[in-house]
Amino acid sequence: MGIEAIIVLGIIVVAVVLFATEWMSIDLVSMLMMLSLVVTGIISPEEGLDGFSNSATITVAFMFVLSYALLKTGALQRIGPVLSNVFKRNFNLGLLLMILCIGLSSAFINNTPIVAMFIPVMVSVGNMSGISPSRLLIPLSYASIFGGTCTLIGTSTNVLVSGIAESNGLHEFSMFYSAPIGLVFLVVGAIYIFLVGKRLLPDRAKSARLTDQFEIRNYITEIEILEGSEFIGQRIMDSLIAKEMELDVIDVRRGKSSFALPTGDFELEEGDVMKVRCNVEKIKELKDRLKVGVNGSSVKIGESELQEGNTTILELVVTTHSEFVGKSLREMDFRRRFRAVPLAILHREEVLHNNLHEVELKAGDVVLIEIKTHRVDSLKKMEMSQSSPFIILSEQGIIDFDRTRFGIVISIVAAVVGLAAFKVLPIAISAALGAFTLVISGTLSMRELYRSIEWRIIFLLAGALSLGVAMNNSGLAAILSDTLIGSLGVWGPVAVLSGLYILTSLLTEIMSNNATAALIAPIAIATADKMDVEPYPFLIAVMLAASASFMTPIGYQTNTMVYTAGQYRFGDFFKVGVWLNLIFWAIATFLIPLIYPF
Repeated sequence: MGIEAIIVLGIIVVAVVLFATEWMSIDLVSMLMMLSLVVTGIISPEEGLDGFSNSATITVAFMFVLSYALLKTGALQRIGPVLSNVFKRNFNLGLLLMILCIGLSSAFINNTPIVAMFIPVMVSVGNMSGISPSRLLIPLSYASIFGGTCTLIGTSTNVLVSGIAESNGLHEFSMFYSAPIGLVFLVVGAIYIFLVGKRLLPDRAKSARLTDQFEIRNYITEIEILEGSEFIGQRIMDSLIAKEMELDVIDVRRGKSSFALPTGDFELEEGDVMKVRCNVEKIKELKDRLKVGVNGSSVKIGESELQEGNTTILELVVTTHSEFVGKSLREMDFRRRFRAVPLAILHREEVLHNNLHEVELKAGDVVLIEIKTHRVDSLKKMEMSQSSPFIILSEQGIIDFDRTRFGIVISIVAAVVGLAAFKVLPIAISAALGAFTLVISGTLSMRELYRSIEWRIIFLLAGALSLGVAMNNSGLAAILSDTLIGSLGVWGPVAVLSGLYILTSLLTEIMSNNATAALIAPIAIATADKMDVEPYPFLIAVMLAASASFMTPIGYQTNTMVYTAGQYRFGDFFKVGVWLNLIFWAIATFLIPLIYPF
């Protein structure tokens, strides 16, 4: 192994560790990987930057725009009431219908925003039909993965593998190139969940009352400012409440007036009654010093009282690529930026009430907030962005259906798919044409177009594409393919394909699916070249395995998104998903050589 191959291998090992530990965001790791390869001379600056102009990167960018436009119409949420009625009558039929609807939708819309949109819908369906969301959200995530395997645009991973193939002198994949095996995955996956998976799903009752779910009843209390209190005449930001006790003032009642979520410069007066989120015992200990009256038991605190006036309670689920991940609410300047008060955090399986501003957030955490009602619309608009840091897990997040806009958007999406499917235009050009047609038609503004693109994924793809070039330039792809052939080649290309599938599948469970595809696809091409067989069966295996991740909540972004919202434990995914991984592995090993001959 030459020095260049050793350098590339070292960079890959470091990148895999960083991807798996999430110490840095995946897009940053990808960019650092590309820059390291350029600085060490493994690839040229031009080769490093080629990822940004690759057709795969451009296609994914504009598909985000098309997905955003379709979601903005509110059409998909029309499915919610229909599913609710079906689930009330027949759970099995509702489950099967949900899987098929989500699967078919995910074939043409990126599955991440699909799941983001449907989490609150399915929670609402569960609440209305008396079914625990824990029985619905893993099937939701899995169904989106099934559907994403059916077309080139179903997920960014498919486009990435196609782009790697094209950059290696092979033809790009057609729109429905993976459809034969993808449809089998969709049907078999639906049957598995219908017959087996539903029996393995946990049934954890989720209270429809947010205050019960987050156990905040004992952490909301009232403080009355008595005569002689040092608070009198002070601004909230200057008082001990904010400085030392770090309490959040939710409301101030002054006579018959009420001031919801007062600003930091709100000046307190004698007789004011403050509703605060707090540790009640700590307040009682300081009662004499502060000369305030504390009411921690005579006031019944419930959701209706918290929403009195002009405020609303919402749950915000932290998304996979959220800027919140790895940061605290204090670092995000949460209260000033969103004009909202955090009440509790559902952190994995633990409900937190104290020191909320210091908690390091992870993808899937749920933050319970109180916000002024007139600001909910601004949160909903932010949620519609592909780069939204959260999902609103409540009915307030549901969008009204715009029939006229839906007609325009669905026609444009159909035209994009048709132009690419019949090879009238390359998929990158047809997607770009569709996106800008939406702007010309007035359906989207240019600002919305820029905002709808998930730039983290774009930078991830651009950086990941440089890895394939580096592996070829350094000879590492050839070395690893020799190792693979030496281990499995004696049993023929089918055994090698099976080995590539399981290797990709296992790597995807611990790191980014796109990064895994970028790592294994060059090895697949080199292996096919050395065995003197067609590379496409190997590439299809890598593409499918990189998406079909079911065993862990961190293996695929949609699994992470439903993790906390469904009150799941880590083992729930393994219990349901391990058999699905094995079934898909067996199907791929048997069917891919038949559908895509060597």
